[in-house]
Amino acid sequence: MDGTLDHTMMRVEDLDESLDWYTTHLDYEEKGRWEADTFTNVFLGPEDVHEEGALLELTYNHDGRSYTMGDGWGHIAVRVEDVNDAYYELMDEGVEDYRRPEDNPGYAFVKDPDGHEIEIVERDFGARWSIDHTMIRVEDADEHLGWWTRKFEYEHTGRWEADSFANYFVKPEDAAEEAMAVELTYNYDGRTYELGDAWGHLAVRVDDLSEGWDQLMTREAEDYRDPESCDNSYAFTKDPDGHEVEIVTS
Repeated sequence: MDGTLDHTMMRVEDLDESLDWYTTHLDYEEKGRWEADTFTNVFLGPEDVHEEGALLELTYNHDGRSYTMGDGWGHIAVRVEDVNDAYYELMDEGVEDYRRPEDNPGYAFVKDPDGHEIEIVERDFGARWSIDHTMIRVEDADEHLGWWTRKFEYEHTGRWEADSFANYFVKPEDAAEEAMAVELTYNYDGRTYELGDAWGHLAVRVDDLSEGWDQLMTREAEDYRDPESCDNSYAFTKDPDGHEVEIVTS
C-alpha cells in the first residue's frame, strides 16, 4: 500500500491564538483551509516542507467547546539544527519554559496554547520545525507493530529501550528521510490510557481512496467510517487502542 503520513490533527479552542503561536514561533504558514458551517480546519507547515513531509491540521469547532487532553496521545516532534539554540530562541519569544534541553540531553519540550506537547529534536535533514514524528501511547507494543506492518505495510525504523518503557518508530517502506514517522510508546507497567478529545487523528495519504480502503478491509482493519459515508472524499479506521487514522488522497 502507498501510504505516506499526510498530517496530524489536533483540536484548538482559539483558532486565532493558535495560528499566531505556530506562525510566530515555528514559522509555519497556512497551506490550506476548509471552512464548514460548524468548524474550520487549517493546515500548517514550514514554507519549504518536503513533498513527503507531514502537515499539522488545526481543527476549530465554532461552538466554543473545550477539550480534555487525555494521555493516549503524546506529542508531535519538530526538527531543528540545534536543540539548545532553538529552545532558548523560543524562550526569548515568550514561550512557556516546560522541559529544558539541560534536563533532557538531545531533546526538549514546549507546549502550545492548548497544552499540546511539542518535542524539539535535533536533525540534520528536513526543513526547520518540520514534523519529525507523532507519538502515541499503546497498551500492547507487539499488537501495534503488527497492526502498522500488516495494515499499511509500514516498516520498523527504530527503537529506544529504557528500564520502564520502549519507543518504536514506524513509517512507510522507502519513505523519504523527511517523511513523518509514528512513534509508539509502550510502558512496561501495563497501564491503560484515555484518548481524550484534544487530539484528533493521524492521516495516511493514498493514491486511490477506494483501492486503499479495500486493502484495509481485506487486512481486517476496523470499518469505522467508510468512504461512502464521507462523500468518497476520505475515510477512517482505528488502531487497536482506538486512535483514529484517516485515509486521504493526494
